[in-house]
Amino acid sequence: MSQAAAIHGAVEPAESPVTPESWGKLGMWIFLAGDAVGFGTLLAGYGAMRATSADWPSPYDVLGINLTALMTFLLICSSVTMVKALEWLGKGDKGRAQNYLFYTALGGAIFVSLQAYEWTHLIHRGLHIDGNPWGAALFGTTFFLITGFHGMHVTGGVIYNTSVLAAVSRGRYQAKHVEIAGLYWHFVDLVWILIFTFVYLI
Repeated sequence: MSQAAAIHGAVEPAESPVTPESWGKLGMWIFLAGDAVGFGTLLAGYGAMRATSADWPSPYDVLGINLTALMTFLLICSSVTMVKALEWLGKGDKGRAQNYLFYTALGGAIFVSLQAYEWTHLIHRGLHIDGNPWGAALFGTTFFLITGFHGMHVTGGVIYNTSVLAAVSRGRYQAKHVEIAGLYWHFVDLVWILIFTFVYLI
């Protein structure tokens, strides 16, 4: 092999940095960007309808803040366990990484269960997607649409994290794969903080 060819071979990887892992991360970022537009549209629509409604009920009086605060704390903790899973997997400790991935999926599953309980309680009190006894009919529509859309994302995240856990336990996934799953989970967590702030607190 000539010296020129050897030099060319040495620099080729740096000139072609696109790998399956980077494509995976890029694909997740593109997906999250589109998803952010979807959630942003829902929240903007909620804000517009609330601002122009004369009889919009006070969310603080209608919705259960204590339960939802617990759900928020739980989801934040699950983001921490995702970070720890990635940290330990990067250190080569697959056992601890699997434990933290399990805690992450469990936290999401409990969140969805508590949301189902919240919905059941509110429906029993009269909050429906097409009306409620407290004021503007669109209050129920926007509430169930926004929280339901997010709940679907959490459910998908629980399935995703469980699949990642299974792949890690079989040695098929490494830290770079868990990092991609972490991007999705942190996004779901961040979106819920926004929902909790704008729909429940303000």
